[in-house]
Amino acid sequence: MTSSIPAEGTRTAQGTAPARRVRSIRSTTPQAVLLDMDGTLVDTEGFWWAAEVSVFAEFGHELTEEQRQVVVGGPMSRSAAYLIATTGADIGLPELTVRLNTRFEELIDGDVPLMPGARRLLTELAAHDVPTALVSASHRRIIDRVLRSLGHEFHLSVAGDEIARTKPHPDPYLHAAAVLGADPRRCAVVEDTLTGVTAAEAAGCAVVAVPSVAPIDPAPGRHLVGSLTEVDLRFLRSVVERLQ
Repeated sequence: MTSSIPAEGTRTAQGTAPARRVRSIRSTTPQAVLLDMDGTLVDTEGFWWAAEVSVFAEFGHELTEEQRQVVVGGPMSRSAAYLIATTGADIGLPELTVRLNTRFEELIDGDVPLMPGARRLLTELAAHDVPTALVSASHRRIIDRVLRSLGHEFHLSVAGDEIARTKPHPDPYLHAAAVLGADPRRCAVVEDTLTGVTAAEAAGCAVVAVPSVAPIDPAPGRHLVGSLTEVDLRFLRSVVERLQ
């Protein structure tokens, strides 16, 4: 199966492909590796929660750990709507979304810390010319900022505000596989939350779960690891092969 990848700055319906042009995607496994961002590649889940706590404190509301477990890994629109509903804060969803994104950017204030093993894994995938996509529920403005810290040239990035149905729906992963010209069943997905794992499994991908804030229960075909230090190309090949 082959597929041409658009040049950098070329917007697809729901994503942006980078400069590097790939002439073909070989049928070897995995045909592509699709990676979540927050909590998977970069240590930002704590920053997101701090932003949410800070913004809601301005309205006189103290968020709880129970609420954190609900919003972790979720798309901005769903998480923000849930927090408005459970706190009764007097703020609309569009305004809250802007405030949360702005507060998050203020908190990270520079390079974003990478998760253990992330740099090594991305370097190995690049060295073996494995097509990669960053598939995140975060908005484009956040993804573009974090991409500078990752220092990896993804063939595609998909943002939560560029697709009609984001995680836990399978659409982001199905879209990424389609743009890369890959069979979802021959794609390996790396995720850190149940929301993302649910999306990837619904898309039919082989899933590696690296829990960050909230635990993820074992399930048939789901590969749980402690950190990305346990994940390399050989391991990703094996989880895809087991799915066939």
